[in-house]
Amino acid sequence: MGTFNPEYIWQAFPDVIQGIPNTMAITLVAFIIGSIIGLFFALVKIHSIPVLEQIGAVYVSIIRGTPLLVQLFLIYYGLPILLSAINPAYDISGIPALAFCFVAFSLSMGAYMTELFRSSILAVDDGQLEAAHSVGMSTSQAMVRIILPQAMKSAIPNIVNQFMMLLKNTSLAFTAAVPEILGQAKIFGGRTSMFFEGYIAAAIVYWVLCFILEIIARLAERVIRRDEIGVAA
Repeated sequence: MGTFNPEYIWQAFPDVIQGIPNTMAITLVAFIIGSIIGLFFALVKIHSIPVLEQIGAVYVSIIRGTPLLVQLFLIYYGLPILLSAINPAYDISGIPALAFCFVAFSLSMGAYMTELFRSSILAVDDGQLEAAHSVGMSTSQAMVRIILPQAMKSAIPNIVNQFMMLLKNTSLAFTAAVPEILGQAKIFGGRTSMFFEGYIAAAIVYWVLCFILEIIARLAERVIRRDEIGVAA
């Protein structure tokens, strides 16, 4: 075991920062796709749509009941097997590891966003829907124009928390050979034998990214509250 050398923390930053694009790519893609999946199954559960509701329940149960790392391995090793079975001539080697991460993290995010959106929508007063019906709106129109906007506003803190959790969970992507932040720290450690210093640099970068997100979230909440006060006045 080597001696701790703080100077290597600073030397690690250029390597670690190179992983930010992959980290943010996984985070943003998974957040967008996961939000779409989550909103879809949330509405399915709220309206009790047959078959789809059962599929959604099984999907959410499996994702929430298994570790994300296991899900990533199942996608990373299982998806090529599935694609080969469907089309043996398909060139699996051409699929980048990043694509498997997109699939795994999106499916994981979708399950958690399902429950987040469902609880936020159900938290909106039923009187809002009744009022919309009284002025001639259909249920779908009321959902788009009235219910969902209110639900999304109240869900912002939880959405931000999920986004930051997703950002930190992308550190698992290095197990799929994706050079994100933690992966770059490991590469630095392998080159210099200063793994601890590299991981400290990675931790600092994650913290800075999450700190920036917290500031943005607080500013967004203030703007929304100011707009609500203005409308109420």
